Parts: sequence; structure tokens; C-alpha cells
Amino acid sequence: MYMCDVMTTPINLAGVCGMSVPAGFSKPNLPIGLQIIAGQYKEGNLFRVGHAYEQATEWHSRKPSF
Repeated sequence: MYMCDVMTTPINLAGVCGMSVPAGFSKPNLPIGLQIIAGQYKEGNLFRVGHAYEQATEWHSRKPSF
């Protein structure tokens, strides 16, 4: 289970906020996420950036093809 949290735990320990948004697919069609990090108590900035990214791309609406 540790490996599931290895990319998110440092953000929590640092006391800042972070989120992941869809950013594409790898060659074997696995989802790729873009992790966005904002300063402490800057969740509003984080949501604005995430929303702007999703408006500029279509990754959030695509599904992998198997």
C-alpha cells in the first residue's frame, strides 16, 4: 500500500494542498495524471488552475480504449 501514496504523502507532510487531473494515456493505455500543488491554504488557486487546465484540454472526458 505504501507505493500507492508515495507521490501524495510528501505534499501532505509539507502542509500544502495538491490535486491530480487527467492528463492523457500511456502507450499501454494507462491513465496519466498531472499533479498540481498550491501553497498552504491556497485551495482556491488550486481549483482555478485545475479548472482552467480541464477547460483547455479534453483529457477529463476521454476514456481509455482497450
